[in-house]
Amino acid sequence: MRQGLNKFTFCVLVLMHIGAVAALFHFSWKALAVAAILYYIAIGLGISMGYHRLHTHRSYKVPLWIEYFFALCGTLTLEGGPIFWVATHRVHHQFSDLPGDPHSPRDGAFWSHMGWILFGETNHNNTKMLSKYAPDLAKHTFYRWLTSWHWVPVTFLAAGLLYWGGLQMFLWGICFRIVFGLHATWAVNSATHMFGSRRFNTRDDSRNTWWIAIISFGEGWHNNHHAHPTSARHGLAWYEFDPSWLLVKLLKALGIAKSIKVATVNSRIAEREAA
Repeated sequence: MRQGLNKFTFCVLVLMHIGAVAALFHFSWKALAVAAILYYIAIGLGISMGYHRLHTHRSYKVPLWIEYFFALCGTLTLEGGPIFWVATHRVHHQFSDLPGDPHSPRDGAFWSHMGWILFGETNHNNTKMLSKYAPDLAKHTFYRWLTSWHWVPVTFLAAGLLYWGGLQMFLWGICFRIVFGLHATWAVNSATHMFGSRRFNTRDDSRNTWWIAIISFGEGWHNNHHAHPTSARHGLAWYEFDPSWLLVKLLKALGIAKSIKVATVNSRIAEREAA
């Protein structure tokens, strides 16, 4: 639903983008390495392994403390808390590319990429309202607290980086890393519903986009995902690189991940996702 400009969100994003550009003028290999490590922790563990495959779709099970850890990592992306993220994504699957989808390219490419954040409903901290879409998470005091105070972990991280490495480390570990991660995640909402190939005839416009899969740890195999939402494996073909699936396999081998749901290239498309 389109509303007026979310001024606070707009200001934060503008400042983050300015910081990301400024980082290019304060380069060091050390700062880049720190940003890369934090990028994997935030996007790879927090979003791909946590918010998406575990918290939203329950495609595998791990001990509760690992669930909590992945959720904590997810807040480092500046994409909101777990209940907000999960609720939004579940609504997306319910109305994918139909009226009610929070971020469909059918409403405009810019809208699906970031317009919905800038001009949509501001529900990042509306934990009570969002809980009806994520009742499984809302049962946990930790998830309710983390959704309401999702900005606290990244604030402490920013302060720590600034104290440890000065402006350079802040610009790379916070500004550049967050901006790159935001656009990588937003690209899954926008580009993977516009560009790429379609293996499955789903009812939406989802597509497999290899370059997004690379920067999002396997999330770019989006048509595969929409055909089989609960599958922990998104890259279904041998050549579809899916780092998060490899980590799930490792956790399984270690006896940590269990009840793993896995689709294959030949799996029958989920009935509710069929065109």
